[in-house]
Amino acid sequence: MEIELSNTSKHANNMPSPVGILVAVGGNEDKENDLDILRKIIELASITDPIIEIITTASGRPNKTGEAYLNAFNKIGVTKAQCLHIKTRDDANKSEYTDRLRKADIIFFTGGDQLKITSILGGSPIIEEIRRKYFNEKCVIAGTSAGASAMPDTMIYGGESHEALCKGTVQMTGGVGLVSRMIIDSHFIKRGRFSRLMEIVSSNPGYIGLGLGEDTGVIIRNGHILEAIGNGLVVIFDGHGIKYTNISSLKDGEAIAVEAVLVHTLVKGHGFDTLTREYLKPPDLKKSLRLNT
Repeated sequence: MEIELSNTSKHANNMPSPVGILVAVGGNEDKENDLDILRKIIELASITDPIIEIITTASGRPNKTGEAYLNAFNKIGVTKAQCLHIKTRDDANKSEYTDRLRKADIIFFTGGDQLKITSILGGSPIIEEIRRKYFNEKCVIAGTSAGASAMPDTMIYGGESHEALCKGTVQMTGGVGLVSRMIIDSHFIKRGRFSRLMEIVSSNPGYIGLGLGEDTGVIIRNGHILEAIGNGLVVIFDGHGIKYTNISSLKDGEAIAVEAVLVHTLVKGHGFDTLTREYLKPPDLKKSLRLNT
């Protein structure tokens, strides 16, 4: 797909600089009490009662999942939230669904199985419209769990965390394509998924590995400025300074040696610039956001 670039500039990595805001959440965000992350997503839209389209494609129980989010957004005072239960490739080609997304202020992907998102929506008018909106209009695209993992141009879809740091244990494929040179992993702390991102940055040090804890997420502005939100931990793996790894000489299943992977942790109010590879303490993050708005 050709992305319209009339209102965009390009990053140093040749990725269009988006007009929209991306929010990636690590899963299991609070939907009953403080609803902190969902409130933040609403706030980012800068509209009192935004139109929200909830895409339940990843979920194995789309009706129940959708209802939970409708109830949560209703508690916040949103009256224009509705679900898009896109279950098949035929659904993904329905013009009425694309028309609804065109009018949305917020598009929210639920959790489940990220392969459902890419296999059902990939190459469809739905994805084309989401990408067009994100790169050319003021909007918020958000995803939780599988919905977050699917956002980059490359995504993890398999590989058990207990298999340690061994070559070939992580399965990857193309994602939605809203952010480049980044891999997002969800439920990161609770499920101990450190080895998955370590393998990825060992094999491609140009990528950033982003591990999101539960009830935690990041706001991604301008395609590269990250701000941590929520109540948990965000872990960043930066491989650009790697001095040595043996991964290219290994057979699948063999353990990986790697020297000098840089690891950061973010909590609410802290940030990271994926272009400059700069850690942003709260005052630095505020300054960076002022300079980039």
